[in-house]
Amino acid sequence: MKIVVVDGPHREHFAGGKLSAEGRFKEGKRHGTWKYYYRNGVTKAVGKYVRGEFDGEWRWWRDNGQLLQAGAFKNGEQVGRWRRYYDNGQLWDEGAYEEGRKVGVWKVYDKAGALKQTRVIKAKR
Repeated sequence: MKIVVVDGPHREHFAGGKLSAEGRFKEGKRHGTWKYYYRNGVTKAVGKYVRGEFDGEWRWWRDNGQLLQAGAFKNGEQVGRWRRYYDNGQLWDEGAYEEGRKVGVWKVYDKAGALKQTRVIKAKR
């Protein structure tokens, strides 16, 4: 897939013409809200960029439309609370990131929703 860098609205397509992504470029970089799609047209991910870096809330879905994971970025690094989900919709794990690294209490659940494991991860300084 060839990307033509422009300022303003931008769309990308799969071979065959179906829409694969849409958003805006500013000063030649992805900026603002972008949406990505699977070949079947289902939304794959939605989130924001600031000057080409992930920034703000992002969400990803499976190709059947079920939520896969959600979390935030700041300056391209994972920050704050993140959650991932099993294909049955149950919460898989949850915890926090600081400067792109897991920190604090992380909980892991089984596919039925029962807590399997709790870990405490100390921040590296």
